[in-house]
Amino acid sequence: MSITRPRGFRAVGLAAGIKAAPKEDLALVLNDGPRDVAAAVFTANRVQAAPVQWSRRAVADGRARAVVLNSGGANACTGPEGFQDTHRTAEHLADLLDIAAQDVLVCSTGLIGERLPMEPLLAGVTSAVDRLDAGEEADASASRAIMTTDSVPKTAEVTLPSGVVVGGIAKGAGMLAPQLATMLVVLTTDADVDAATAEEALRGATRTTFDRVDSDACMSTNDTVILLASGASGVTLGVQELTEAVRTVSADLARQLVADAEGASHDVHVVVRSATAEDAAEAVAREIARSNLVKAAIFGNDPNWGRIVAAAGCVPEAVAPFAVEDLSVTVNGVEVCRGGGAHRDRSEVDMTPRETLIEVDLGAGSASADIWTNDLTHDYVEENSAYSS
Repeated sequence: MSITRPRGFRAVGLAAGIKAAPKEDLALVLNDGPRDVAAAVFTANRVQAAPVQWSRRAVADGRARAVVLNSGGANACTGPEGFQDTHRTAEHLADLLDIAAQDVLVCSTGLIGERLPMEPLLAGVTSAVDRLDAGEEADASASRAIMTTDSVPKTAEVTLPSGVVVGGIAKGAGMLAPQLATMLVVLTTDADVDAATAEEALRGATRTTFDRVDSDACMSTNDTVILLASGASGVTLGVQELTEAVRTVSADLARQLVADAEGASHDVHVVVRSATAEDAAEAVAREIARSNLVKAAIFGNDPNWGRIVAAAGCVPEAVAPFAVEDLSVTVNGVEVCRGGGAHRDRSEVDMTPRETLIEVDLGAGSASADIWTNDLTHDYVEENSAYSS
C-alpha cells in the first residue's frame, strides 16, 4: 500500500478513454479528513500547464480535499480553453463530492499542445468517485493510471514509531531536472499538522530529494508534488519530524524515478565533498550529472575521469571555489584522479553494476551535496524522438 495506508484516504485509478489504448489513465485521491491540509510545489518552468496554474492558486490557502490526475495529455500550451478544461474538471468533481472547486487540485501529464478529451475525462471522474476505496488495489490502480513512459508504477510509504504514516505515488521516467521533474507526485499523511507545517516540511524534503534528480537537464511544464494531511491519526508532528518522514518517502520515490529513466543502463550517483558550501557542491555535482560527455562515457562503461574534472571546471569560481591541484575523483571505489592528475589506472574500475558512484573531492571546505542522474543511451534518443504519450 502507499497513499491509502495513512488513515483518512481513499483512491482509485481507471481507464477513462483519454489514451488511445485501453489503459488506466485517470486517478483520484480523496482526503476524508478530519483535516484538509495541503501543500504543493510546482515546476519553475515559465511555460506552465493549465493544471499547474489552477492548482497553484487552489492550494494557496493550504487546503485541499481531492486530487484528480490524468495521463494521456499534459493540457499545456492549450490557451484559455485548456485552463477552462481544468476548471471544468475541478468543478465537476467538486459537485460530485459536495465540496468547493477550490478544494480540488488537478494534475495532467502527457503530450504538450493538445486539448484533453473532456467527455470521457469527466465521465471517468464520475466513475472514479463511485469506485474510491482504500487498500493495495486502490493504491496500485492509482499509481498505474498516472504512468506515461514509465515502465513500472512507483510507490513508497513509511510508518513512524508514533503510528503516523506517510505514503506516496509518483510518475516520471525522463525530463528529470531541478525544480522537480516530468513527474507527478501525491504524498499523503495522517499526521495532525497545520498548513504552515506541511508547507515547510514538503519544501524541506523536496530540496534534497526530487530537486536532486537530474536525468537530462530538461524541465517539464507540469511538475507537481502535493502533500495532503488528514489528521486522522490524531498525532501531532513538529516540522522536523514531518520533514524527515516526507523526505524518506520522497527519497525512495526519487530513486525509483532515476531507476526507471528512459533507456538508461546505469543509475549514476554523483557525490561532491569538501566544498566551501552546500550550494557550491550541488553546482559541481549538477554540472557533472548534466554532461553528455560524462553520461556517454558511463554508457560505454568508461570511467573517464578527464570528462568529470572538465565538467567540474565549468562551474565558475565565484560559485564553487576550488584549486585544480586539490581535486580528486573516485569512481566505484577506485581513485582514478588525485591532485588534479591521473592516479590509479581506470581499467581497475568495475563498471558492470547498474549503479555507478562518482565521488569528487574539491579539497576546499567541509560541505557536500549529491545528485542522481543516469547515462545517455541509444534507447533514450529513440524513445524521445517518437514520444506521443
